Amino acid sequence: MAESTYKVIELVGTSDESWEKAAKHAVETAGKSLKDLRVAEVNKLDMKVEDGKVVAFRTRVSLSFKYES
Repeated sequence: MAESTYKVIELVGTSDESWEKAAKHAVETAGKSLKDLRVAEVNKLDMKVEDGKVVAFRTRVSLSFKYES
């Protein structure tokens, strides 16, 4: 197996519907400018609350991509 190098970044995706959609949005948005995405790991889930009601779901994701040589 060839040697490789990966960078890991942290992103926060948001959705007014679900944590899953928030995570998907974060990864798909990053995929528009980053190449060779490898692994996305959900680190934290939280919600934005206004006036006692949930108004947004937020998902913190660690995302790795491969450096090209």
